[in-house]
Amino acid sequence: MSPRKADKEAEHQAALFEQEIRTGQAVDGTVRFADFAERWFRDYAEVQLRPRTVARYRELMERIDPAIGHLSLQSITPAHLMAFYRELGELHQTGKYHCKVDLKALLKKEHMTKERLAKDSGVSVTTISAVYQGKNIDPASAEKLSDALGKPLLALFEPASDGKPLAPKTLLHYHRLISSILATAVKWQVILSNPCERVSAPKVGRVDAEYLDADQAVRLLELLDGAPIQYRTAVTVLLFTGMRRGELLGLEWPDVNFSRGTICINKSSLYLPDRGTFQDETKNRSSDRVIRAPQAAIDCLKEYRRWQLEQQMQCLDLWQDSGKIFTATDGSPMHPDVLSGWFHDFIKTTDLPQIHLHSLRHTNATLAIANGVAVTTVAGQLGHSSPTTTMKIYAHSIQSAQAAAAEMMDELLTPPKRRTRRKASAI
Repeated sequence: MSPRKADKEAEHQAALFEQEIRTGQAVDGTVRFADFAERWFRDYAEVQLRPRTVARYRELMERIDPAIGHLSLQSITPAHLMAFYRELGELHQTGKYHCKVDLKALLKKEHMTKERLAKDSGVSVTTISAVYQGKNIDPASAEKLSDALGKPLLALFEPASDGKPLAPKTLLHYHRLISSILATAVKWQVILSNPCERVSAPKVGRVDAEYLDADQAVRLLELLDGAPIQYRTAVTVLLFTGMRRGELLGLEWPDVNFSRGTICINKSSLYLPDRGTFQDETKNRSSDRVIRAPQAAIDCLKEYRRWQLEQQMQCLDLWQDSGKIFTATDGSPMHPDVLSGWFHDFIKTTDLPQIHLHSLRHTNATLAIANGVAVTTVAGQLGHSSPTTTMKIYAHSIQSAQAAAAEMMDELLTPPKRRTRRKASAI
């Protein structure tokens, strides 16, 4: 559904709901938060929002419903919300998942062996044995196992509850979701006011983006020389263009114009446990763009194209022609977490800072700004909706560039005699 049609559909559903309220066919403020939230998902979120966003909101509801889902909309107060946020602040997370069911018993019930599950999911037998022993595993493995068993992630796994406290940014996500649902209830005339407006949102401190400096970026390219070509090419293109992971994996060969040195970005490849790897629109309208890629990235893609054609010939009928540039060994779309997982393991073997894959985007933008590229140009290259977004994320780089500009102007416009006196007085 196009954005315009989605807007019309959302307005239509809202109008129907308001009519139901006026005629007594719909519930009023006595409806439980959990019940109204389901309607919100059905009539608004699943129509207006991206699938991955909806999936993330569904995950947040796993903790919201037990806390306030039983309350009627009109009875929710700021005190209820503040108590919930305090409870969230006491939770801990490790970034890993713990299996909350007896996986061994489940496999026995499904007449499935560990070896069969390992083959279907792409997760090693060793990892599955670790789940048997009650050990925590990484999110990607948990998603693959859930997908192979045909069950939602949170039906089998839960975030591990020991480690560092939930990040303030995560708390803010909960607040914004609750506020959005209640704001819709106000708009649809179910309640008179949104109690979230009378609660201070969890404060999130500014966290500088992780990135490599120029020397470290050059070192990364040197270390990639011995890496498998599909991963070497993917990381190189990300570093030289600053595109998002999903945008990179969504690329198809017609999107690359080798003669002009341009790349057309107009789709994204994502993964959800209940859908697998699928193609979606880019993050927003400004993310659809044509960028000029450095020659090093174009050359790398040319070499990779030749290698992929050889792979295709070797696979013959087993090759799945997905049309994607970056694929699995059989030509099917590459799972996004496979690329991130490889880079995570690779960077651990180097002497570089332990960055993650998205840090390559930050590195591209930081180096561009530090070397005098206009913020508006960088914003267009990254696909930001506004240069203001770029300025907020890369404030550190902008300040460094401003300092360098000030020194340059000082050197350019200060008379030689005054510079000599200044140096002498400093001594």
